[in-house]
Amino acid sequence: MIRLPHAHLKVAALSHAGMTGKQNEDNYAVSAFQLDHDDPTPVVFAIVSDGIGGHRAGEVASELAVEAISRVVAESDGSQPQIILQEAIQATSRMIAAQARDDTQRLGMGTTCVCALVVDDRFYTASVGDSRIYLLRGGAIRQLTTDHTWIQEALDRGILTPEEAHNHPNVHVIRRYLGSPQPPEADLRLRLGKEESDSQAEANQGTRMEVNDILLLCTDGLTDLVMDQEILTLVNGSDLETAAQALVNMACERGGYDNITVLLMTMPFRPRARRIPARLRARMAITALLLLLLAAVLGVLAWYILEPAVLAYLATLQVLSPMP
Repeated sequence: MIRLPHAHLKVAALSHAGMTGKQNEDNYAVSAFQLDHDDPTPVVFAIVSDGIGGHRAGEVASELAVEAISRVVAESDGSQPQIILQEAIQATSRMIAAQARDDTQRLGMGTTCVCALVVDDRFYTASVGDSRIYLLRGGAIRQLTTDHTWIQEALDRGILTPEEAHNHPNVHVIRRYLGSPQPPEADLRLRLGKEESDSQAEANQGTRMEVNDILLLCTDGLTDLVMDQEILTLVNGSDLETAAQALVNMACERGGYDNITVLLMTMPFRPRARRIPARLRARMAITALLLLLLAAVLGVLAWYILEPAVLAYLATLQVLSPMP
């Protein structure tokens, strides 16, 4: 893809270390592209990561994740978003695990990540860990990703109620992360409805962003302290920069026990219709010309084959016709 200086979406992002003096181990990045020189279709890639591990290892892991995944996406052609995101995440996880093995001070480091790839007005997501992506649309908020945590598994199995889960001692036990001994499978489920099956959720990839839709990528430093409906209230009716600051402020006011990162993107208008790439237009023109030539050749062959019969028929008509 071809890197661009500006995105076709409006974007605002803010990261805060929190209120406990903890090193900020969150990282994020936003990149803008067009598909190639012949195809100006706009693309935006956004990623948020939350590092884990002591001695600043989490900071290193999250930075590696953001840089490496962004690079793989940038070097792709953008034609298969789900495959691109899956391969980028798994390759990056292997790299983080290898660096952790080579440096004892970074042993066990890892990171979560959530990614959103928006091609024109269609968006694709991938997640690992407990960072989240939300869709705010039409006055409602929907969590698109699924947490990879002990708590989420307990909720899914009916072991805990949401009330019991909120302050459970295992609330931060992560089941899936980049840097694990075995590369994690990126979660490509994009949940638009509560009762969707996993296959239905995966089929939602490529959903169109409507005008004024907002995608929110965030770490658990926000969602541990600010509830979904509060997020909706703070974001609705505000410009993105104001909304990002308000979200961080609320988390800090409630203790800011962890790093807090929010990244907001909105579709300000419907992108123009995708132009047919020049190379494809050339191939279509050549194909049309070949079809015309084929039709002409078949016409000539048909004439040579049918000419005797046509002439005989005309002769018959002349014989049968009365003399004037």
